[in-house]
Amino acid sequence: MAESPYLAGNFAPVHDERDEGPLPVQGHLPEELDGLFLRVGSNPRFEPPGAYHWFDGDGMVHAVELRDGQARYRNRWVRTRGFEVEERRGHAVWGGLFEMPQFDNPDGPRKNTANTALAWHAGRLLALWEQGEPWQLSPRDLSTIGPCDFGGALDFPFTAHPKLHPESGELHFFGYSPIARPFLHYGVIDASGRLAHRSEIELPIGVMMHDFAITRRHAIFLDCPYTFDLARVARGEPVAAFEPDRGARLGVLPLGAEGDGVRWFDIEPCFVFHVVNAWEEEDDDSIVLIACRRDEIRFGGMAPPDPGEGPANHMGDLPALHRFRLDLARGRVREERLDDAPSELPRIRDDRIGTANRFAWAARFRTDDARPMAEALVRYDLKRGSSVHHEHGAGCYGGEFQVVPRPGSQAEDDGYLLGFVHDEGAGQSSLRVLDAAHPERPPLACIALPRRVPYGFHAAWIPREEIGRVG
Repeated sequence: MAESPYLAGNFAPVHDERDEGPLPVQGHLPEELDGLFLRVGSNPRFEPPGAYHWFDGDGMVHAVELRDGQARYRNRWVRTRGFEVEERRGHAVWGGLFEMPQFDNPDGPRKNTANTALAWHAGRLLALWEQGEPWQLSPRDLSTIGPCDFGGALDFPFTAHPKLHPESGELHFFGYSPIARPFLHYGVIDASGRLAHRSEIELPIGVMMHDFAITRRHAIFLDCPYTFDLARVARGEPVAAFEPDRGARLGVLPLGAEGDGVRWFDIEPCFVFHVVNAWEEEDDDSIVLIACRRDEIRFGGMAPPDPGEGPANHMGDLPALHRFRLDLARGRVREERLDDAPSELPRIRDDRIGTANRFAWAARFRTDDARPMAEALVRYDLKRGSSVHHEHGAGCYGGEFQVVPRPGSQAEDDGYLLGFVHDEGAGQSSLRVLDAAHPERPPLACIALPRRVPYGFHAAWIPREEIGRVG
């Protein structure tokens, strides 16, 4: 078996945990950046036993603490139950996501890797993986506190992408089940951190549903036709496949409502990993959803991708910014591609979630490499229909950048962008700080990190004053 490209170069894991600083800073690090920048990713503790995909590795959090114009780095594995089982045995136990689950394994058919995203809510820092429960970490030292089932109330999977309602403080989330009914749940965590609402939503078949959106009044679910079906396994086929003939649709449900009240809107067959945002238009008769859409999705026949697959790459075609306008009165959707650049991992100001936003920032990927190599950052102006690009530089690649508003600011782009960038030629990783209003300009600051930081997934920012309120 050929070695997975996700075990080579800067996708390869690192094997230790560090805590170092202060770190060298090039440029000026604004002193008002006072808090903790974090990013989680896939970092296998042991050599994988079979086919390995980037999504399979154990979760590792890399963090840079910023204070008084100085920076300190630390990294920690998320020590889930599966991680500890393998640690005790001294080798990997579970195969990858795109291999058959181990139903005869007494420790469970899958390992919750907690490697995908981070959420900060009600004093809890949660590491997320969409096929299991969240794992709570300490924001002070990144140590693993344990699984979070909200006092025993959570008994279904928790999405990697919950959405915080800026006005109510509620955390809205969903969870999908690939092969067992009910295939979809919707839930709400109230501002105090209690599971306050849960409901089932009927789907005809299990689908991969990685993200969703909320507006001020609605939740929007993406029923895209990447389906799971055990009957395929009996025929010697992969359990999952993209089935465009099934169609695709968007589900609209009032926030906090029962799942049988969802209203479905047909769209062209596609797949969406990540949404940008959604909002109701002023007339309340339509909803706008902005997302990174692709025509199809595939995972190389459920095996590690082959870099020789070319520009279309192992994930299907390349994603691009897209607008869906849902006409609530007529039950129709108008779709529009907004840009030709291949962009993903979009972010906005978190306090704009669910309301009309003008600006969004996303990673732009190379089109000549099957691996997800983010060569630049794009700022989209949705009002003007324009964009500007921050080029990371020759041989330099990044990923998702976190938007950190300037304290007390109101303008969407009044703040900073923080993200890791790796220089493949020099073998050096850094944290870059960009001006959110002018990301095309050189970085305000580059913080040299004491070790290589592998390419990863999603980021978060916790202001120091909020960490200080944790007991």
